[in-house]
Amino acid sequence: MKDTHQSYWRSIDLDQMLAEHPIGDDFVAFATSVSREALRAHQNKLFLRCVARAWKIPFYQRLWGAAGIEPGDIRSIDDLPRLPMFSKSDIMDSLKLAPPFGDFAGFESYPADQKPPAIMHTTSGTTGDPQVLLFGPKSREVQNLLLARSFRFQGLRPDDVIHSVYGHGMINGGHYVREALTHWTSATFMSAGTGVETRSLQQVELMKRFKATVIAGFADYVKKLADVARDNGIEPGRDIPLRMISGQLGREDKAVMKEVWGVDQCFDWYGVGDTGLIAGEGPDQDGLYIHEDAHYVELCDIDTGAPVADGELGDMVVTCLFKDDLYPIIRFNTHDVSRRLTGKSSIGIQYDRIAGFLGRSDNMVKIRGINIFPHGVGAMLEEFDAFAGEFICLARRDQTGRDSFVVVAETTAPEAAYADVSRAFGEALKRKIGIEVEVELTSKGATAARTQIDVRQKPIRLIDERK
Repeated sequence: MKDTHQSYWRSIDLDQMLAEHPIGDDFVAFATSVSREALRAHQNKLFLRCVARAWKIPFYQRLWGAAGIEPGDIRSIDDLPRLPMFSKSDIMDSLKLAPPFGDFAGFESYPADQKPPAIMHTTSGTTGDPQVLLFGPKSREVQNLLLARSFRFQGLRPDDVIHSVYGHGMINGGHYVREALTHWTSATFMSAGTGVETRSLQQVELMKRFKATVIAGFADYVKKLADVARDNGIEPGRDIPLRMISGQLGREDKAVMKEVWGVDQCFDWYGVGDTGLIAGEGPDQDGLYIHEDAHYVELCDIDTGAPVADGELGDMVVTCLFKDDLYPIIRFNTHDVSRRLTGKSSIGIQYDRIAGFLGRSDNMVKIRGINIFPHGVGAMLEEFDAFAGEFICLARRDQTGRDSFVVVAETTAPEAAYADVSRAFGEALKRKIGIEVEVELTSKGATAARTQIDVRQKPIRLIDERK
């Protein structure tokens, strides 16, 4: 039998990839000099490649056919709004329709002896059952490049030691970050993973021993590690020479992150498992730059799907302009909420910027007519020294049908002060959310069983008890 295996690296045209998606100084030169017209032309060229690929995939044949779209109808990126959006629920339906990989995988479009290498991971299952993630060599490596590009743009140095707390196993995150930073930077990488993979105390001891200078991860666990270090006599800044944090921070207060770790630099970036990095802060820390050479991002009304004006909240709908080897991603509604920033970049970057992750529309809870994003609650309480940083939100309905919103917050205050602290927290939340909020205080660590912060990359922040 003839050996027809394909090689990962030989499946990628690295010269073409770097020409289309530069990194390092080449990226800065491109992003500061490209005109919006030239960028649009670049996007259009890549978009049409993805459309051609999509027509070979049964998933898009079904999705677009049901919307009355035929081959040849989509002639440029200007026609993008004619195409229907899809979301995770459509991917999950695809997996049920054609198990185990779904009809979006694209394997069947290749002759049997030409099937490219494929990397398979899953999502963490934060919003339901884990979803299959498939990557061809080119799409995977562009994602890797984009993430490394963001770290380098933020100031990652060749002599840095990076401690990553992104999870592994079937979950994509830790593998993705490891590949990005080992393939496209000269920094030394420590792949610690979550607290289940490497105990939290062991993690901070490793950071001390190997003199970690950068930590990468979700904000919740990054903050927790600072507490673990101090609780065990390890002082950030003195014993761990950290100088930079880069991760998915969302609504977290950067001042608090900097204070607990004693760092000067704290950067946010945003992406999802399907797409890889979409946007990241630069050295100016004035919003997250959309990597527009690789992604086209729409901000759409949560209820109607119509475009929203700049500065207005909307769902981020993403088209990956580089995923043309296995299955494309065209108009994927992440259901992550953000807003597009106005004004020009102070450092001359020509890319659009977003405010970053502001909540999930499918995890948004409506209480007495008010839309609340539970992930944003922690940032609302960071002004209080008595707030220990961890919380969980509860949506409740009483016998009369009246809904209420409860925040269970960890505190460092003594029980004798709970009444005053609870009142202060409640007043602040009412002022910022717009309705009365019930506050229940608890001791440090008491919410962990419900948030699952020790075992999940993204802790649970809402339990809807009305269901």
